[in-house]
Amino acid sequence: MEEWFSQKRRIFIIDFQFVETAIFDSYFIHQGGIFLSLLHLAIFLPFIMAVFVPFLYKGFRKIHTGWFVLIVPALLFGYFLHFIPTVRENEIIKRTIHWIPSLKIDFTAYLDGLSLLFALLITGIGTLVVFYSIFYLSKKREQLHNFYVYLLIFMGAMLGVVLSDNLISLYTFWEFTSLSSFLLIGYWYQRDGSRYGAQKSMLITVFGGLSMLGGIFLLYNMAGTFSIRELITHKELIMASPLFIPSMLLILLGAFTKSAQFPFYIWLPDAMEAPTPVSAYLHSATMVKAGIYLVARMSPVYAESPVWLWIIGSFGIFTMFWASFNAIKQTDLKGILAFSTVSQLGLIMSLLGVGAAALHYKDMDENIFIVATAAAVFHLINHATFKGALFMVAGIIDHETGTRDIRKLGGLMGLMPITFTIALIGSFSMAGLPPFNGFLSKEMFFTGMVRVTEMDLFSLDTWGLLFPIIAWVGSIFTFLYSIMLFFRTFTGKLQMDKLERKPHEAPAGMLAPPIILAALMIIFGFFPNILTYNIIEPAVGAILPELLEPGEHFVGHISFWHGPGIELFMTIGVIALGVVLYLTLSKWGKIYSWFPDKLTFNHLYDQIIKWLESGAKSITKGYMTGFIRSYLVYIFLFFIVISGVTLITKDAFKIDVSNIAPIGVYEVVLALIIVIGSATILLAKSRLTSIIALGAVGYTVSLFFVIFRAPDLALTQLVIETVSVALFLLAFYHLPPLNKHEKGIGFKLGNALISIGVGVIVTLVAISAHSNKLFDSIAKYYIENTHDKAGGENMVNVILVDFRGFDTMFEICVLGIAALGIFGMIRLRLTNEGGKTNEKK
Repeated sequence: MEEWFSQKRRIFIIDFQFVETAIFDSYFIHQGGIFLSLLHLAIFLPFIMAVFVPFLYKGFRKIHTGWFVLIVPALLFGYFLHFIPTVRENEIIKRTIHWIPSLKIDFTAYLDGLSLLFALLITGIGTLVVFYSIFYLSKKREQLHNFYVYLLIFMGAMLGVVLSDNLISLYTFWEFTSLSSFLLIGYWYQRDGSRYGAQKSMLITVFGGLSMLGGIFLLYNMAGTFSIRELITHKELIMASPLFIPSMLLILLGAFTKSAQFPFYIWLPDAMEAPTPVSAYLHSATMVKAGIYLVARMSPVYAESPVWLWIIGSFGIFTMFWASFNAIKQTDLKGILAFSTVSQLGLIMSLLGVGAAALHYKDMDENIFIVATAAAVFHLINHATFKGALFMVAGIIDHETGTRDIRKLGGLMGLMPITFTIALIGSFSMAGLPPFNGFLSKEMFFTGMVRVTEMDLFSLDTWGLLFPIIAWVGSIFTFLYSIMLFFRTFTGKLQMDKLERKPHEAPAGMLAPPIILAALMIIFGFFPNILTYNIIEPAVGAILPELLEPGEHFVGHISFWHGPGIELFMTIGVIALGVVLYLTLSKWGKIYSWFPDKLTFNHLYDQIIKWLESGAKSITKGYMTGFIRSYLVYIFLFFIVISGVTLITKDAFKIDVSNIAPIGVYEVVLALIIVIGSATILLAKSRLTSIIALGAVGYTVSLFFVIFRAPDLALTQLVIETVSVALFLLAFYHLPPLNKHEKGIGFKLGNALISIGVGVIVTLVAISAHSNKLFDSIAKYYIENTHDKAGGENMVNVILVDFRGFDTMFEICVLGIAALGIFGMIRLRLTNEGGKTNEKK
């Protein structure tokens, strides 16, 4: 007893530096119980809050539901902030819950520099988005409980993705992000565009997720573990396997679809049908960043392969160029921002690919190639700030003017000065202009792309020249769409006749979140090294752990001026050509009309969906005949073929009569009664006769239970049979007379063969199951433990309530769901032919 109390006292010792002690976790895991550490609780808190949102929505109708929801991301952001000193010292927080140990599936929460970066983005931007949504979404016009439930599930799923060490738990949360984003994008489900965009994002990202799952299983086949940490330690074994490249391609399919890389980017612009707070959250910190996270997290496993560098680097840089080029022809503010997101994601992805080459120069005293990975991490943060602010600005403009069409906008600078200032900072940061943070990471991007040509491996010293060229051209278009978005919205002539509402400045609540993000753009621009050693370097160390030297800084000091290098001249060229292209856009912009719509990936997607739908309809019409007989034929034929083939190929059929009890006269007589009754049901020309025969069969079965000493089952059978016969007789009273098809069943050879086949297969399976005793019966366990462990005398009742309690509980749940469905049907409003509505109460 003293030991027990001593152990309990140790449980409540909390080390505030690491929030919970290793003793706390290990004790419960060792005992086999379920214990949620605070790190696990941080992941599940949004899910828990989602359960209570509908009650808060109904219970506090005068208070906007967002105020209650705001507590969750704000609390989580503060929780993750306190880990910065720990992670900065290269310490790792790891907490494990054993989920399915037999399959090596654990729910391990793992916090290092990379996961902390994403957790801060998810919760920090999430806090601002929720605050913004309180003023953007009206409590009177919107179903806020649905919105915040979806948003919280999405937030929790993203935290689960970035904090999971086990790939199966990561995949589980990964698909939760697809599901919740589907619900968020389709929030305004009354709109065709919302439903189309939600379906499109769901199909593409789930396709990628299933591909990623295949890659995960290949990794398990190679290394025998789902843990990312353990996979890294088995890197050499994985690289030597012939499954290495296939697993890499499948993992990258998941990452590319989620992060909208070419050619899977087509779902992202259509996701703009979601409310602006959702767009701001998805594009700046969550959904699209999940693929970036996956690539970064799996880099230690794959990065030493040249295939990894070339695939990620080339697809990323082409995506950056292609999306920035297509952003110019957009006329909707959110459309421009959507393509800009695709472009920026391509930029980050290309940096992660190029940064992988640093592993091949790890013996250098100063690894100059690591700048690409550092630039990727830095731009990830910068992109979250300026893209979140710009989406909120787009929402403000739409909210206050009634349109997002830049052809109708203009001259808003004087009417919306605060929004104008935020948009200036955000768009100039996105364009890569000083003194904002986007300029710094853009310069680092140029440095990383230029350094590619200095690498004498993987043919980068020749073909690598394409990287800086494409990067420079893409940056020109990035500069162009950034200034186009800003100047066409806020300068020029005000077109009041084209606006739905008179423009005015937004409420303070809508302005506060983008103001905070704009302030961060300036702060990170002037003081970037706030992030360098606290956030960027730990994240880079997690991506390229082999370069991590304890106690040493390897990212370097970030500053505006590094001398008149090639990066500066590339920036000057971007600005000069960007300005020229903007001023002459009306002349050269006609080239976009040269691209026929039928050659786009959107058209290809639509055609594939139409082909699949038409094919599915044709196949469905072929077997959905409307006759129960047809469906039974399919089911029974499938059963006969599968079971028969299994018995033959596995040599499973066996007859062993050594332990069969003798068959008495009573059993033979009762079996004959059941056979005769069953035949009577089918051949009788009267419904009343069939009902009586059906009851006779049921009561005879209950007599079998009596003979086999199962009085409980016999009583249950008698009660059910009595109720069933009574219900049939009640229904019989209202049935019409038999028609010509029901008065007799003619002999059909096909039906006879199927019936005989089912009977034979079931008999063979039953005989084989009885004859093949692979292990002892569980009956002995129940006999020995029913009284001692469950405290009951009636074995059958104890099995149903205690030993198989979950089965009984789920059966009760099914009955409850059925009851609710029936209740709903009774309450359903029905419209008769005259157009009147009847409601049964």
